Amino acid sequence: MRTPIIAGNWKMYKNVGEAVETARKLEERVQDSPVEVVICAPFTNLPALSALGLTKVKLGAQNMYFEDQGAFTGEIAPGMLLDVGCEYVILGHSERRQIFKEDDELINKKVLKALNVGLKPILCVGETLEERRAGRTEEVVVAQTTRALAGAAAEQLTNLVIAYEPVWAIGTGENCDAEDANQVIARIRQTLAELYTADLAQQVRIQYGGSVKPANIKEFMEQPEIDGALVGGASLDVDSFTSIIRY
Repeated sequence: MRTPIIAGNWKMYKNVGEAVETARKLEERVQDSPVEVVICAPFTNLPALSALGLTKVKLGAQNMYFEDQGAFTGEIAPGMLLDVGCEYVILGHSERRQIFKEDDELINKKVLKALNVGLKPILCVGETLEERRAGRTEEVVVAQTTRALAGAAAEQLTNLVIAYEPVWAIGTGENCDAEDANQVIARIRQTLAELYTADLAQQVRIQYGGSVKPANIKEFMEQPEIDGALVGGASLDVDSFTSIIRY
């Protein structure tokens, strides 16, 4: 039985004070929740959040580089994330792919590094609106999944989370039909079975992300293949995020 995981991606929002206040309230409200709860906060917030000693809410980062250290101005090393208490890291988010031109080869290096140092990647895959209209959704997510995991050992993938995030649904207010999302996620799981084993594929948690909010979380979580959600804007408000988690 896969434990559902609800992760909030705060993107480039919240100063330290706002982050601490939100995290404290969230920690109090979700203590009895049976799901795993993660906050993926901006780098500047992570030390302060770590200092809170959260027990129910786990910490994640929104990106990292694949080198341990070096002359990589503006980047963050995996060890730095571990040092401030991160357990998870989002990799391959569509905003990184689209805005910062990260390709599958770079994302693969990051995924492998995260797995090797003990960070749990939340690997994002998803199609653009043009790809969806062309009927290429499954082709795209299969290719992204396969390339991102190239060289990863089967025993490492129990620490992997995959987030299916259709690019056209992120931050737009538009969300994928729950049954369609379930079908795509089932195809991702089938890909894992083909790359590794059916047993392993059944262990990996696969989330849906893309304009998830309290009003639609029910329809997604009722689907058998969907193991949680990667939540953007709705995770910034503690009431909204708590409602999603409590469902």
